[in-house]
Amino acid sequence: MDWFNAVDATYKADLRELNESNFQRFEAKLGELRAELSRSFQKDLADTKADLIKWMVILWSGSTLTILGFTFVLTKL
Repeated sequence: MDWFNAVDATYKADLRELNESNFQRFEAKLGELRAELSRSFQKDLADTKADLIKWMVILWSGSTLTILGFTFVLTKL
């Protein structure tokens, strides 16, 4: 019976070591994925901000030109 318990304990220790090494590999891959997603998110955010600024300039320029045009027309009347 002692032999059986010793073999069982050995298998449990081996399984624990295997699980710990698998978990460490999983954490490493998870960290790499998190870093990659963070870089991708930051790039997408920067692109979105650039597009937003571009469209804001276009909107405000168009609005300003329209208001100036109406002001010019109204002053001529």
